[in-house]
Amino acid sequence: MEKTYNPELIEQKYRDLWEQGDLFSSKANSASKDSYSIVLPPPNVTGSLHMGHAFQHTIMDVYTRYNRSKGKQTLWQPGTDHAGIATQMVVERQLGLENTSRHDLGREKFTEKIWDWKSKSGGTITSQMRRLGASVDWERERFTMDEPLSKAVQKVFIDLYNEGLIYRGKRLVNWDPVLLTAVSDLEVISTEEQGFLWHIRYQVAKSDEVLVVATTRPETMFGDTAVAIHPEDARYQHLIGKFISLPLSDRKIPIIADDYVDMEFGTGCVKITPAHDFNDYEIGQRHSLEIINILTDEASININAPDKYQGLDRFDARKEVVKDLESQNLIEKIDPHTLMVPRGDRTNSIIEPYMTDQWFVKVKPLAGPAIDAVKNGDIRFVPENWNKTYFNWMDNIEDWCISRQIWWGHRIPAWYDKEGKFYVANNLEEAQAQAGVGVDLEQDEDVLDTWFSSALWPFSTLGWPEKTPELSRFYPTSVLVTGFDIIFFWVARMIMFGLKFAKDVPFKDIYITGLIKDGNGQKMSKSKGNVLDPIDLIDGISLNDLLEKRTQGMMQPKLAEKIQKQTKKEFPDGIPAFGTDAIRFTFAALASFGRDIKFDLKRVEGYRNFCNKLWNASRFVLINLESKSINVNAVLSNQDKWILSRLQHTKIEVEKHLADYRLDLMSQTLYEFVWHDYCDWYLEFSKPLLENSKTKQGCEATLLKVLSETLILLHPVIPFITEEIFEQSQKLHTSSDEKLISQAFPEPEKALFNNEAESEVEWLKEFILGIRKIRGEMNISPGRPLQCFIKSFNSKDKDYIQNNKSIIFTLAKLDSIELIEANREEPESAITLVGEMKILIPLEGLIDKDAEKDRLNKEIDKLIKLKAQFSGKLNNKKFIIGAPEAVVKKEQDKLVTVDKALQDMESQLEKISLL
Repeated sequence: MEKTYNPELIEQKYRDLWEQGDLFSSKANSASKDSYSIVLPPPNVTGSLHMGHAFQHTIMDVYTRYNRSKGKQTLWQPGTDHAGIATQMVVERQLGLENTSRHDLGREKFTEKIWDWKSKSGGTITSQMRRLGASVDWERERFTMDEPLSKAVQKVFIDLYNEGLIYRGKRLVNWDPVLLTAVSDLEVISTEEQGFLWHIRYQVAKSDEVLVVATTRPETMFGDTAVAIHPEDARYQHLIGKFISLPLSDRKIPIIADDYVDMEFGTGCVKITPAHDFNDYEIGQRHSLEIINILTDEASININAPDKYQGLDRFDARKEVVKDLESQNLIEKIDPHTLMVPRGDRTNSIIEPYMTDQWFVKVKPLAGPAIDAVKNGDIRFVPENWNKTYFNWMDNIEDWCISRQIWWGHRIPAWYDKEGKFYVANNLEEAQAQAGVGVDLEQDEDVLDTWFSSALWPFSTLGWPEKTPELSRFYPTSVLVTGFDIIFFWVARMIMFGLKFAKDVPFKDIYITGLIKDGNGQKMSKSKGNVLDPIDLIDGISLNDLLEKRTQGMMQPKLAEKIQKQTKKEFPDGIPAFGTDAIRFTFAALASFGRDIKFDLKRVEGYRNFCNKLWNASRFVLINLESKSINVNAVLSNQDKWILSRLQHTKIEVEKHLADYRLDLMSQTLYEFVWHDYCDWYLEFSKPLLENSKTKQGCEATLLKVLSETLILLHPVIPFITEEIFEQSQKLHTSSDEKLISQAFPEPEKALFNNEAESEVEWLKEFILGIRKIRGEMNISPGRPLQCFIKSFNSKDKDYIQNNKSIIFTLAKLDSIELIEANREEPESAITLVGEMKILIPLEGLIDKDAEKDRLNKEIDKLIKLKAQFSGKLNNKKFIIGAPEAVVKKEQDKLVTVDKALQDMESQLEKISLL
């Protein structure tokens, strides 16, 4: 083995070897009676690997590799989503640079351009997945626009239409006036912004009374078709059923009563604009109100408003309306107001609730079975608390708008005649047969919502509607690993469509992961300048490259300057290369059930150190076993029996945590076994054991067995380094070219559990640690041999000392051990206890008590000053309020560290003073 662990060389080697050897194939273990499958949530073809992807892909890969090693026929189904709007925008931007547009090209040539872009640039995320070690079956990679998947999409649409579950109608949708299409709720980001609340006087018809109505959007008043009050509001009971005169127009609208109105908010009077507000639309439906749309597709004022305002952009119209209301003394007051503003995630334009003709799925008939599937346990949410979120959404489900006014995607299979009558069919010929000979037909220009095709993903990727061997073998899939933000948009729809068309649930378990945030708990975003790229963590990145990456394309110089300053402070030397395994171990260790997950580079550094320790430990083992024939039947020492017993406990814990989806606890179990039990203790025990002819062969066999099985246990989490170490060990002792990825997961061996050996070695560890603690407290050199007296011992202590004398002498660095009777006077000694047994280390000649006390007093004085400094800072209210949370936390941590050091020093001083 190389002396130094170099992840870059190892990773490239095994990425190629695994794929070329077809070791990710779902055909492996085909004779097994058990199968295991996961579908990759298809990332956008335009995308690149972000931290959320890397986190979830690590989790999926752990389960894939684990189940493959359990002998199951295993499929991790890869693929990408065509990402309608996102992909169309990428290509349209490219056309813009060439001073042309999609309209110049026409639909057919434009979609050809997109396919061309996809073939050249659409593979970024899949190549990055390979970097992460994702063991998906690449031969089965799918794309939502592949012909077989497109046929499945078309069949589902037509079947739902024929059953009356898809219809075309005019309803309120989220409308992006820049993209000129309906968008889903997930593509709308609502954030707090500062605006105004205009209080407008509405004159009650045939009366001197005035109703004051507050609105944040005065320009929409031309679409008002009622003013609502609460039915129990005594102030306005006499006005219910009367009319008001709509300002700046010649219309009169009714005053209605509805429970939706909050009597306590504002004046208790609400303008109702059914065509431009989702809540108002519901009120309009309850009261059969007229629906008046006052906007064009581009969000300009249309012909349903007075002439003066027609053609104005919505925000220009707002200014004119406010000016005219003020001139007529119809504005009571204007208040600054904080409101939630919905913006398109692609265009940043303010989204309009907009009345338009669209295609919809009637969802309620599909929702019932999907609710039952979770209630009766056919599907399990992990953690279970997400059931509540799922039921809340499903119980209040609305019809789903599935049409989008763009060109890239699955075109709706409907054809129109000149009168606007439509015919849903597989192709033009079928539509023509429905319409009659000689009727001119044109296909619907719209495409389906991307989520429609994604809802078929678990079964369309397996060949549905054909009854393929893969469909019968791998459907339902075993688990879906995804985020909570798409439980409704994707998860629920997959359940509904899976039950409807594949006649079973799409997955047995749904593991909902937390959201990866930065070390301060902030959401990662370009505007915050805190985005981390997992590939940069693997390869490393210089400070200059990181600064350029974080501020590229940023139009706000002040924000760019702030981000540069923040980045220089956080990463003064850039980000070092950690390698893939360290990143994967970090993600696995962070995979708790928490909703928010703080990602701290110190954790990555810690797991990189773990990889180094594993490498060095393995190198030590293999060097000591080189050219040796291993005797697997050799007599074992208690230390051998102890580590083998601990290994069996570790196997059980690892599998339990995997079954419970607690990768954080699994990682902790593996870390503690390898770092502490194997490296810190057993490898140290092995040094004297290997020098003793009686224990040598047993130790050699144990070193190799524990290393080999530990590598298999670790492999699902850190596949690259474990595969390399395994290959090196194979070279030593076999001519086999077997790969670790193909090894069977080690089962617990009942015969190797050994409580007696565990008790004895725990005693031994306490003995050695007690002496090391005395050395530390008394400032005695680690290499200086010591005398040791034992007092208050029992027969078991005596046996343990005798059994482990050579190890105690070596690891505790002792000159002698002498057992003394209870009535014998003790020399002046430092004392530690193991149970009731006293370990005494005589101090004569070891330390100068007065010099040591002087040294400790000086250290204590320094620490007292530091404590006062940190306490003063943290008692300063201005600092606590004004400093960033992370800075305050850092100061608090410093105080805790200093306080502990002070307590330790004072304890040592007290002990020496008592000697």
